[in-house]
Amino acid sequence: MSSQYQRSVPLEVRRAEGERVRAKHPDKIPIIVERASRSRAPELDKKKYLVPSDLTVGQLCFLIRQRVSLRPEEALFFFVNNSLPPSSSPLSAVYEGC
Repeated sequence: MSSQYQRSVPLEVRRAEGERVRAKHPDKIPIIVERASRSRAPELDKKKYLVPSDLTVGQLCFLIRQRVSLRPEEALFFFVNNSLPPSSSPLSAVYEGC
């Protein structure tokens, strides 16, 4: 399942941009958050985020839920390389595992 961002931006460009951001902000993690094509969730106002490396997947989920104003009964899932990371995982560990 590739994202629109993956299809529109070549891997070399994405890697270079990620390395440049990490060099400038070593304590932050650059991430791309996109809505699944069949999702009924509202579109995000932006897809690129720079988050603290100690933030967990669950905390990121909470922040994104607030940003798109999801109701409590609406589900939100984060996939990383087609798998669901544990919500207690720090984003730094998820990022390094990619």
